[in-house]
Amino acid sequence: MDLRRLIQNTDCQLVQGDALTEVTALCCDSRCAGPGALFVCLPGRHTDGRQFAAQAVAAGAVAVLCAGPPPDVGAAVVETENPRRMMAVLAARLCGEPARAMTMIGVTGTKGKTTTAHLLAAILQADGRRVGLVGTNGVCWPGHRHDLNHTTPESCDLQALLRRMADDGCDACVMEVSSLGMKFDRAAGIEFDVGVFTNLSPDHIGPGEHADFAEYLHWKAALFQQCRTGVFNIDDPWVGKIVDGVPCRVITYGTVPGADVRADSNFTLTREGGRLGAAFTVDGVRYTVGMPGAFSVQNALAALAAARVLGAGEDAIRRGLAAAVVQGRVEPVAVDAPFTVLIDYAHNEAAAESLLRTLRAYTPARLVAVFGCGGERSRLRRFGMGSVCARLADFCVITEDNSRSEPVEHILADIRAGLKLGNPATPFAEIPDRRQAIYYALAHAQPGDIVAILGKGHETTIERNGVKEPFVESEIVEEYWDSKRAVLR
Repeated sequence: MDLRRLIQNTDCQLVQGDALTEVTALCCDSRCAGPGALFVCLPGRHTDGRQFAAQAVAAGAVAVLCAGPPPDVGAAVVETENPRRMMAVLAARLCGEPARAMTMIGVTGTKGKTTTAHLLAAILQADGRRVGLVGTNGVCWPGHRHDLNHTTPESCDLQALLRRMADDGCDACVMEVSSLGMKFDRAAGIEFDVGVFTNLSPDHIGPGEHADFAEYLHWKAALFQQCRTGVFNIDDPWVGKIVDGVPCRVITYGTVPGADVRADSNFTLTREGGRLGAAFTVDGVRYTVGMPGAFSVQNALAALAAARVLGAGEDAIRRGLAAAVVQGRVEPVAVDAPFTVLIDYAHNEAAAESLLRTLRAYTPARLVAVFGCGGERSRLRRFGMGSVCARLADFCVITEDNSRSEPVEHILADIRAGLKLGNPATPFAEIPDRRQAIYYALAHAQPGDIVAILGKGHETTIERNGVKEPFVESEIVEEYWDSKRAVLR
């Protein structure tokens, strides 16, 4: 598509070069630029994308989109006041507006986005639809799976992925839509058939994220300005603020009177082998979900309510909820032992508290928490994780978790301080190497224990000193168990 058509009826202005320059791709990372690309110069915390315009042009980019005076490059230059928003508009246009070819579902909230999205996708698949998924666990559709750098990818990448899904026959796409994704216009211009709100609690507040809780809430609510129907958790105390002023149709779910889709407040815990689950009732119909506790019931209820809006059959809803397994979300790891091992992405105080309280309800002999905290992130998260794990676990193993370039010992010192705040009597072991920490927890697990490995969940790498190395926790558990069986032989 030539530049003239690409920027037509937008606030973009061609200030240098030929309007008939042919553009075949958009990118905002100069390392991804190639022949025919339009390189978008995005402002950042530490650098400005304009600094990389020449590098992109040298790699083959034929045009540059930026705010302010044009960079000195031998290519066409387009100016706009808001490069991020325009990148989303132009990417959608260049890709042929792929979101319009599919039923689009957006899921937002502090906790439960990934699980709710996967449960809903499982229901829609059981209903005979071809479904794509975009979120924390990566992007996938039948026959394809790719990792992502962000829960909600940059708009140029997102639109290209949606185009591939639509071309491959997907008729629905379930997306996790993060608050940062909304703030940075990654999903700008997409009209969602259904938006889902799970819950809200403080998170992603700090440098480079959100200035305060009010801003965080604002961007969570922003999704529903782009939805035809919103599905809201009426049990959440912040739902009134989220729903206030939304232009979309409102459907509520929850356990309180007045919910459009209401589950009985009492649910049943289920346990089959190492898999913990729950059963609940809506309108006299019993549903089961293969994940534990009240928060899993809430996530299942969100998926159920959205599925009903989308016209899914009741049989598909029941089958989808019962069969779904979400990688890294209270994911059971099969071990030939008299205890249960779970892997979960809980990496902040609210998520860890919700998970550990849920696991407590299964009356383990001991609840063992293996966890760390990320480097170059808020220290408050470390104090919070340490405090809640000391209060709710019987034994803690503290270790690394994507320390990045920060010394692990500094992170562990903060976690120790949190342990003392929560319950100084809770015993713990400190093992900086995460693999060895997992081995230690497994070696010392006792019959009836639940060992919860927290923080990394679905992740397949660990970052130390700026270098990412392969690290899949389910494989590490299996490796340990294989080595133990070999010794016993």
